[in-house]
Amino acid sequence: MPHGEIPEKPSPCPTGDEGRSRLKDKTIVIDKRFKGPPKSGNGGYVCGLLSRFLDAPAVTVRLLRPPPLDTELEVRETEEGVVLLDGDVVVARARPSELVLEPPVCPTYEEAEAASRRYRGFTSHWFPCCFVCGPDRDDGLHVFPGPIEGGERVACPWIPRASVASAGGSVSTEFLWAVLDCPGSFTFPQPAGEAIVLGELQAEVFGDVSIGERCILVAWQIAVEGRKHHTATALFGESGTCRALGLATFLTVPEQAWRPS
Repeated sequence: MPHGEIPEKPSPCPTGDEGRSRLKDKTIVIDKRFKGPPKSGNGGYVCGLLSRFLDAPAVTVRLLRPPPLDTELEVRETEEGVVLLDGDVVVARARPSELVLEPPVCPTYEEAEAASRRYRGFTSHWFPCCFVCGPDRDDGLHVFPGPIEGGERVACPWIPRASVASAGGSVSTEFLWAVLDCPGSFTFPQPAGEAIVLGELQAEVFGDVSIGERCILVAWQIAVEGRKHHTATALFGESGTCRALGLATFLTVPEQAWRPS
């Protein structure tokens, strides 16, 4: 499916309303539209929401539990940063950090389009209704990274739509974090009988991204430690300038724990 086009078939993924997640001074409610796995929020999107509570260029967010949907979650300040709580249970921790990562050479838009056509999620996807990379979402972000010809990186184009705009008109922070998440999970083979979930994401945003801008996402694997895969993602604007960078840790987990029900 060409990037940016809406599938003609009806989506099998119920999306709910077209509203936003609700942020107040000390609470977050993750709208069910923004799920990753069937019953929890997309990891990068949730990390991006939490990053907005910290005044820092770069933020690291560690997810400790699947972030529940349509549930009022408390944001509480700590000495290190903030924590996200579901009652007494800590869902995530966020802290200011320093991101040290050099962006790669940006492929051409045509190279990114060609890579996206090789997206493995078109034929097999653990979470096909993921808001970011799910091929069954007609209202998703349509981030479909595939391997670049002759290289070890994956890439895809991304054109943000008006539904992800901030009050100022550019792409809202949580959606920039969201697109820095999923590409990394496609930089290594899908383990048999296991799902891939985000454990930690560190990101820094360098500039605004405009609605309708022809962006390019590039991701690559840095290291592997058992079930942990450390990856990086770069977001380039239409001019070829790097607008955001992310470092992620993905975990491979038994399929029984995440099998869609």
